[in-house]
Amino acid sequence: MSAISTSINNMGHEHNPDFIHHQKSISTSLIREIVFGMEDGMVSTMGAITGIAVGTRDHFIIVLSGLVIISVESISMAVGSYLSSKSEREIEERKLGEERIELQKFPKEEEKELEGMYIKDGWPKELAGSMAKAASKNKHLFLQEMAYRELKIIPEKMEHPLQNGVAMGIAYIIGGAIPLFPYLVMSSLSQTIFFSVGVGVVGLFVLGAVTAKFSKRTWWKAGFEMFALASAAALIGYLVGQAVDQWWIKK
Repeated sequence: MSAISTSINNMGHEHNPDFIHHQKSISTSLIREIVFGMEDGMVSTMGAITGIAVGTRDHFIIVLSGLVIISVESISMAVGSYLSSKSEREIEERKLGEERIELQKFPKEEEKELEGMYIKDGWPKELAGSMAKAASKNKHLFLQEMAYRELKIIPEKMEHPLQNGVAMGIAYIIGGAIPLFPYLVMSSLSQTIFFSVGVGVVGLFVLGAVTAKFSKRTWWKAGFEMFALASAAALIGYLVGQAVDQWWIKK
């Protein structure tokens, strides 16, 4: 009997191997901070120390400059991320607070407004009315629906300032350390410059390829985009260093 029931239940419900079920994963804002931090750390540090290396030819100054850049910029980026995320969250919390008061004072008007938004989204009028009425009887659901439909805010997806700031700071340090590391272990400056740039652009290519996993882009296209950005930064740093070096010699 059990086998017959299973067979009936499975009729017309064939397994589709291409079916995608979205799993809970790392938040979009956290991915953004990590990618931004690592990318900026690699590009900024590589461009700066390349220019300093070409312009000064002083190993100590290059390493010192790199450490100072990473230290100061990682803190600056972390604080900036924290403050911007905090400001965004506070604005959204204020809007939610105002909406909560409106729902308490004018429930019928808000229910009618929600019904209108359902209809605008394409729901049949009768069903939209039933949905709005059902939502209005549940305070949490009512606020959640109005927040999403009217304010374009998803309460469960609001920013996490401290988490974003820490992620940004750590990511910047890791990214900046990649092009600086060769200067800490190699002695030949000419070789170190090219090796540092090489490690930096490869690191950015890998970062771009890894982010393609979350965006579903072609991995080599995402990697090449980062590679091109890194190459431009290294080239600018090199040209500025050369220009300063030539100007200083002539002076």
